[in-house]
Amino acid sequence: MVLPVSASHSASPVPDGLRTPADANDLSPAIWPDSARRDDDGALHIGGVSARELAADYGTPLYVMDESEVRAHARRALTAFGDAAAAHGGRARVYYAGKALLTTDVVRWVTEEGLRVDVCSAGELEVALAAGAEPALLGFHGNNKSPAALERAVEVGVGTVIVDSDIEIERLSAIAERRDAVQSVLVRVRTGVHAETHAFLATAHEDQKFGFALDDVPAAVARIRELPGLRFVGLHAHIGSQIFDADGFIASAARLVDLHAELLHGGDIPLLNLGGGFGIAYTSADDPRPLEQVAVGIIDAVADECAVRGIPLPELAFEPGRAIVGQAGVTLYEVGTVKPVQVTADLERLYVSVDGGMSDNARTALYGAQYSARLASRVSDAAPALVRVVGHHCESGDVVVDAEYLPGDVTPGDLLAVPATGAYCFSLAGTYNYTPRLPVVAVRDGRARVLVRRETVADLLARDTGAGPNEGNA
Repeated sequence: MVLPVSASHSASPVPDGLRTPADANDLSPAIWPDSARRDDDGALHIGGVSARELAADYGTPLYVMDESEVRAHARRALTAFGDAAAAHGGRARVYYAGKALLTTDVVRWVTEEGLRVDVCSAGELEVALAAGAEPALLGFHGNNKSPAALERAVEVGVGTVIVDSDIEIERLSAIAERRDAVQSVLVRVRTGVHAETHAFLATAHEDQKFGFALDDVPAAVARIRELPGLRFVGLHAHIGSQIFDADGFIASAARLVDLHAELLHGGDIPLLNLGGGFGIAYTSADDPRPLEQVAVGIIDAVADECAVRGIPLPELAFEPGRAIVGQAGVTLYEVGTVKPVQVTADLERLYVSVDGGMSDNARTALYGAQYSARLASRVSDAAPALVRVVGHHCESGDVVVDAEYLPGDVTPGDLLAVPATGAYCFSLAGTYNYTPRLPVVAVRDGRARVLVRRETVADLLARDTGAGPNEGNA
């Protein structure tokens, strides 16, 4: 079952599923990287590196990515979908959905583990290319790819372009013909099935910007098959994000296979892409099904649908993003102020202000997303206190963790760690209130290195044409 998220902060001071912990220092293995542990002094370690050391060397706030965790999840996804397909004599390919977190190193990690990469902008394409990714193993998404971006995709030999409109079909065909190329394309389909999630995360219902309606797909495919510059290789659907089980995928797959079977009358269709959106646990209340279980559920259903129609099982494709990098990421903050607020007559909440906020994690403000938090620089036997972790921005919605229990003696100078921030935090980061963006540091086997350097105010002022050459050296 998918757990829906609220569009705003919790109506209740204590949201459903949040319980007073027996130990407010514990590290739930469902939420933290496998390498997370505390040393004898109580300091949190990730990838064998202490939070104190990371804060001292790189400052806070700080995104920390456990490289081994990313690689392990990439291998797990490849095995899960590959084994599930092989059970039916088929094959599966796995694309890492780069929008979750994209740096050149992350691209190298996932491709070295056997994944392809999905990009959805000209910038993401260039990051993948700069990392040395094989263009033929890239997929290119987007509802409004610019002519320049399509030109670049054809120029470098991107494996598949997922077309999203009639205009894009014509535009891409003209580019391919002019370059004497044949570009393989998938057609994105709105199946009418969408996840029970935040409205902004559900992407297969009809009233939204992505893809073709089911009834419009045959005409689009017929047109692609007429054009010498394009080769139709399959259908694509994506039903949403942060999905905890296979039910929605199965319902969508039934409609896709029906359409796939109809289109087979016009020629071979080697690929069927079921998209991504596989969820992870952000709090102890979240209970996503294991990826292996979800993979078997989806692929068994597709195989059954194909068997009923007497058609061969095509190669299947999937696009996990959050499931690869989400749990591998931890964000470190320093506590600046602690303020008790009387919420009800018998309930007090501590507002714990940190040196980051909505500029480095927009998901709480955008989707009402729930997160967890723990002290990272020490442990405490103080009684657990209900807290809300907030940022430094001039905005009442600047909330990092809506509701959590931390030791009641949390104090300025403490390091705070928020787990499961590997996906859609760095990617959505902004510079609200002229706040420079955070660095990304990778940890592995007791060593740390910078993947993306910290932005500075000087970087921001460099874009301001009115700033003098000596301004903004902070």
